[in-house]
Amino acid sequence: MLKAIIVILLICVILSLMSGLVFLFKDTGKPESRRLWYALGVRITFATLLVLAIGYGFYTGELRMGLNAPWHGATQAGPQPAEGS
Repeated sequence: MLKAIIVILLICVILSLMSGLVFLFKDTGKPESRRLWYALGVRITFATLLVLAIGYGFYTGELRMGLNAPWHGATQAGPQPAEGS
C-alpha cells in the first residue's frame, strides 16, 4: 500500500510540474496571474508528502535499501551446493 502511495505522490509532483510549465507559458505578460505560484505551492506540498512517505517507509521497515532489496535475493541465500556431489 505504501508503495502505491509513493507512486501516486510522484505522479502528482510530475503533473504539478507540467501544469506550472503550462501556466508559465500561458500567463506570460499577465503580472496579476498567480497560477504559477499556486502550482509551485502544490508541487512543494506533494514533494514534502513524498519525502515523508519515503521516510516513514524506511522507519517502519516497509522500504528496504542495500542487500535487502528483492533483486539481491540470490546473494542472501549463500553458496549453493555443487550438483553431483
